[in-house]
Amino acid sequence: MANTYTQIYIHVVFAVEGRQSLIQPEHNDELQKYITGIVSGQKQKMIAINNMPDHLHLLVGLRPDSSVSDLVRDVKAGSSKFINEKRWVMGRFSWQEGFGAFSHSCSQLDTVIRYIENQQKHHAKKSFREEYVELLEKFSVDYDQRYIFKADDE
Repeated sequence: MANTYTQIYIHVVFAVEGRQSLIQPEHNDELQKYITGIVSGQKQKMIAINNMPDHLHLLVGLRPDSSVSDLVRDVKAGSSKFINEKRWVMGRFSWQEGFGAFSHSCSQLDTVIRYIENQQKHHAKKSFREEYVELLEKFSVDYDQRYIFKADDE
């Protein structure tokens, strides 16, 4: 798309199926590098990535001819296959259906990057569910409580 210039920054959040804590910290770097490869392979720009045992955050510079849904689908499918082939979990690993996506301006990037980088510290005080609902409300996203990421015991 010649002569098309954009600035599209998307913060994506999604959870492990059932919000189970299945991603062990010793696998974080390898998983994040693999997902960065998927994003780069889609010709998108990975700006920040971090995960907790039960969820993942990405900040991506998105091309205008791309769909957030397609990118998340490819990241989830590719990383699930990767985790299963590595046998990092007993049974079958999968990501929960759905995701959150929040747009940011260039002036907000440093704050969002720090937020993503500090997930471990952040979650010492707040659960993933609390964080997720807070993001939805901060961005005035209409949501149905029945479809918020559910834990296996809910």
